[in-house]
Amino acid sequence: MSSLTYYLENVLSRKRFRPLAILTVLALVLSACSGVKAEEGGADGGPIKIGYVTAQTGALASFGESDDFVVNQVREHFDSIGGITIAGKQRDVQIIVKDSQSDPKRASDVAADLILKDRVDLIVTGHTPDIANPVADQGEANGVPVISTLAPWQPVYFGRGGTPDKPFKWTYHFFWGLEDLETVYQDMWDQVDTNKKVGALWPNDPDGNAFSAPKTGFPDVTGKSGYKIDDYGLYANGTQDFTAQISKFKQQKVDILVGVPIPPDFATFWKQAAQQGFHPKFVTVAKSLLTPSNLNALGDLGNNLGTEVWWTPSHPYSSSLTGQTAQQLADAYTAQTGQQLTQFVGFVHALFEVAATTLSRSDGTKDSIRKTLSRLKTDTVVGPLDWTSGPVPNVAKTPLVGGQWRRNADKSFSLVVVSNKENPEIPVGGKVEPLR
Repeated sequence: MSSLTYYLENVLSRKRFRPLAILTVLALVLSACSGVKAEEGGADGGPIKIGYVTAQTGALASFGESDDFVVNQVREHFDSIGGITIAGKQRDVQIIVKDSQSDPKRASDVAADLILKDRVDLIVTGHTPDIANPVADQGEANGVPVISTLAPWQPVYFGRGGTPDKPFKWTYHFFWGLEDLETVYQDMWDQVDTNKKVGALWPNDPDGNAFSAPKTGFPDVTGKSGYKIDDYGLYANGTQDFTAQISKFKQQKVDILVGVPIPPDFATFWKQAAQQGFHPKFVTVAKSLLTPSNLNALGDLGNNLGTEVWWTPSHPYSSSLTGQTAQQLADAYTAQTGQQLTQFVGFVHALFEVAATTLSRSDGTKDSIRKTLSRLKTDTVVGPLDWTSGPVPNVAKTPLVGGQWRRNADKSFSLVVVSNKENPEIPVGGKVEPLR
């Protein structure tokens, strides 16, 4: 049995999926009641409407910190050049932003509003599978193209029931995958003297299911290199007491911590770990340690914590939309907002790059937008994207490196790239340092 088949049979069986047929019927009924036609607003020469479902409030609010800057910059860009040329016609561009409030159900609801009320031609989204998946499901059910990012491709693709033999029609994703993260994390682990015992924080959500999955998840993949991750079970998002997990980690003399908790949960866990005497030699945590604001909540406890690095000012790429280099885009963000840079700037900007390129190469109809996406190859500020090369249909991959947060003299934090084994074109800024 192939690892893919094993994954589909063993992981997807844990979850229940809303039948797509039901969504489709509901969408058709609502569409009929509202008088919306499938291609209305797309090819009539009116403004092109792009919907953006984000997470500006709630547990994932740090993912939306750069939204105002990026969206305003993109709007100003389109205004300055008179919109976008589609099939020889100059079209105005409207960007409609909806806050998911970090809630999957609301993400689905606002995506439906964008489709059925605002009649958007295209939706862009991301901010973990909790947001990307329900938005993509709405696009698939209603026949509206969706471009997503900011989530590993496995929980977005397999987590929604996709297979290589039966790919999605309307939804397209770009990001790195678990295979990339496992390689990056192991490279950092290998540079620290440990007993190779790894404690895992797996939440009961799409990310947690994917990261802990048989065959493709961390326990089996890193186990081949001698790293032992026991089955610690899945905990509920919003857990306030991690004593049970901390006790197990201490009992088993865990030297390395790995996980994918939401930011508030990791802050709770890490503070309790310090209070209860759990001090691993190395920490690599996805999702929770991505922005300076996440680290500021930890104070001195944040020094040398490790995470994945998706995008930095030193990435050797430029925007296909504005022509800015990664450094110029980063400088513009800090100059305009006065805030420390977050990785999300690059990827949210890239969402609109992909949208603009796709629209300009289409005739403006939804079906043409979909077909253009399926064969799209383009350069972006986060790297080259190619939807024709896999790893599965509907997915394009981006480069990944590893980093650690360093506490500065002024108490701020800087994310330093310390592992670039798989992507040497992205420069390192320091060496791996253990916590103790």
